[in-house]
Amino acid sequence: MGSELGITDAKIDALHEYSTSPLYTDPERVALEYADCMTITGQEVSDELFQRLQSFYADDAVIELTATIAWENASSKFNRALRVPSQQLWKKR
Repeated sequence: MGSELGITDAKIDALHEYSTSPLYTDPERVALEYADCMTITGQEVSDELFQRLQSFYADDAVIELTATIAWENASSKFNRALRVPSQQLWKKR
């Protein structure tokens, strides 16, 4: 899906190392860190992280990003509970 939107395969492959990869910009890194903190059980969005997010994104964008992450998390939990199989949108290597 990402490659259809113009994201390179190298960038997709480097997603697991977004925090150190030179392929990601600072705004992308903070958005991905925000997504991790919203998604990983036991992690919280700190005030410091939220302030960094707001330094790159307008309030409307933060709300949209938050809603999208929350939707994807809920969708994932819903599908997993009902045993809905993955659609295999990401390439397997």
